[in-house]
Amino acid sequence: MNPNLNKLQPYPFQRLRDLFAGIKPNPDYSPVNLSIGEPKHATPALIQQALVDNLAGLANYPTTLGIPALREAIAAWLSRRYGIPLMNPETEIVPVNGSREALFAFAQAVIDNSRPAPVVVCPNPFYQIYEGAAFLAGAEPYFLNTLPENDFAMDLESVPESVWLRTQLLYLCSPGNPTGKVMSLEQWKLAFMLSDRYGFTIAADECYSEIYFTEGEAPLGALQAAHLLGRDFSRLVIFSSLSKRSNVPGMRSGFVAGDATILEKFLLYRTYHGCAMSPAVQAASVAAWNDEVHVQENRRLYAEKFDQVTPLLQGSMETSRPDAAFYLWAKTDGSDTDLAIRLYRDLNITVLPGSFLAREAHGINPGKGFIRMALVASLQECLDAAKRIQSLS
Repeated sequence: MNPNLNKLQPYPFQRLRDLFAGIKPNPDYSPVNLSIGEPKHATPALIQQALVDNLAGLANYPTTLGIPALREAIAAWLSRRYGIPLMNPETEIVPVNGSREALFAFAQAVIDNSRPAPVVVCPNPFYQIYEGAAFLAGAEPYFLNTLPENDFAMDLESVPESVWLRTQLLYLCSPGNPTGKVMSLEQWKLAFMLSDRYGFTIAADECYSEIYFTEGEAPLGALQAAHLLGRDFSRLVIFSSLSKRSNVPGMRSGFVAGDATILEKFLLYRTYHGCAMSPAVQAASVAAWNDEVHVQENRRLYAEKFDQVTPLLQGSMETSRPDAAFYLWAKTDGSDTDLAIRLYRDLNITVLPGSFLAREAHGINPGKGFIRMALVASLQECLDAAKRIQSLS
């Protein structure tokens, strides 16, 4: 077996199950699960209908590159969303089965193990796929703590040159998981400057890009930042998904876009990996990317929850509405695991301890003392949970 498999740590939700082993939640309350970032809003009818209308496509093998209509729809969406020139749908866009599998596979394709001691830099706390992708690619993860004193931004300037010299891949997540932090143009400028200087690739995870709270104030994207700075997309690839934007996590549909030279090799890797998207899912994805009405309604539902839930919680814990995404990253007075147990046992509320989303790095676990709450349940369930939490204070 690949010895790097032994470096993989249990996923946060397995650790949560272990934490709750033998604990019975209070039956006086209905359960409210705020632990997992799985969208619960209804899947739009237009996407469901497109899926049904194209089931005949199941009789054909799909190509790894996908149908032209899908890549053209994605290119058009990128241009509308970010104000960038139309990307080449033949060379700069590759459909993927959700951003998760692509974020993992990308490291396997870009890490060059003929160079000594490769490094993958990523935020901490973080989406655990980044770490697993680094280990399985034969690289060493280098964690950059995102802390309240830095407004939860990645301090790229703190990375020693000795680390940058070995870095081959930098994972950035904006809006961030779990903090919802959105990178500024100046922060992107620094990331691009470092990529130019040291030659590493930037993998920009933007799966939460469409969950924000004020229409007309969409988060800045990596391709948009590059365009505003007068750059091309060299050594830059973004990862996006319909899961959160369109409430179709079970469809497993997303895309990567950016540097054509890198994507040519990534497409070759995926062809051998066997990662083609179902023809019916491709057709439904075209319908999703071509429609914004359902996305605006989705944002309205999240904004309503944050507007009503956040004030209720602020008397019990230190939290505020994030820049974007659907998580509340709340500071606790004591142990995050103890609070998670208490909420589950006494109030039948499931949250995720922040320490489960981070690693000990530079002397601390930056998730320790925080909990992550995903406001994906209904407004009433989220309000019920917030009122129960109020009763603890």
